[in-house]
Amino acid sequence: MNFFGKTLWNYGIFRMIGLSTGIYLIPLYGLCEDIGMDTMSGTMGGTQGGAQTITRAIRALKLIARQTDAGIRLVDLAREMQLERPTAHRLLKALMAEGMLIQDSTSRRYTLGPLVFELGLASAHQFNLRDICAPVLEALAEQTGDTTFLFVRSGDDAVCLSRVQGTYPIQTPAVPVGSRQPLGVSAGGLALLSSLSEAEIAKVLEAIGPRLSIYGNLEAEVVRKHCARTQSLGYALISNRAVPGVSALGLPVESSTGAAIAAVAVAATQARMTAKRVADILPLLRNAAREVASLLRQ
Repeated sequence: MNFFGKTLWNYGIFRMIGLSTGIYLIPLYGLCEDIGMDTMSGTMGGTQGGAQTITRAIRALKLIARQTDAGIRLVDLAREMQLERPTAHRLLKALMAEGMLIQDSTSRRYTLGPLVFELGLASAHQFNLRDICAPVLEALAEQTGDTTFLFVRSGDDAVCLSRVQGTYPIQTPAVPVGSRQPLGVSAGGLALLSSLSEAEIAKVLEAIGPRLSIYGNLEAEVVRKHCARTQSLGYALISNRAVPGVSALGLPVESSTGAAIAAVAVAATQARMTAKRVADILPLLRNAAREVASLLRQ
């Protein structure tokens, strides 16, 4: 069971899912029975085995997780999985019965259910994201000479999970470990926010709008423009917001499904973070983001 399969903290550390069959074998065993499969012989209509059904269920969960808040329609899931609609409906119905999915009564879209959250919490104590990522942040701080950070999403905020100070003589006033700021204020938070869909970005901006003015008179529309620029450039760059006089670069850490599960960032004084410096840091930051993603998949 890899890290992604065990860490499914919804709107907390991770807003994603990547599953391995082991931890879900018990609920999915019931699933096989719910959709008419003989769990001892592994057959359904004499053609499909239990392993295939479990694989399909996991694929369905991954597809639904990628939709985050929006959820997915039955017709879209059936098309993505190349299943007949009745087969897809039986699969979703069984996952709902196990508590792994819920369906919105108005939109009829499916999203992850409470059991996924509970399973993540049950295993979360076995992992320490800060310790896992420490070698990468330390190496990045050594390479750049600047302070490096690891951020995770918590609701509409970005939480600073880890910070490593660099060796450059002039260090920035740092965001404290454990502090939280609205998504879009810090470089890490901007990287996380910009990775969301336009609908999700709009929803977050509506929620955080009243809290932005204390960050250099920041406004929701300005954050929206920052998101558009981040999406165009492929990285987050923000100055004088989270900490006055500081500029920072941020990149999302992506799961195997493409969801942003964390963000890494490098911060320096505005005077030090020149265009040339940005160009020098970016390859190092991209490599760090890839390394963190790789560590979390082990």
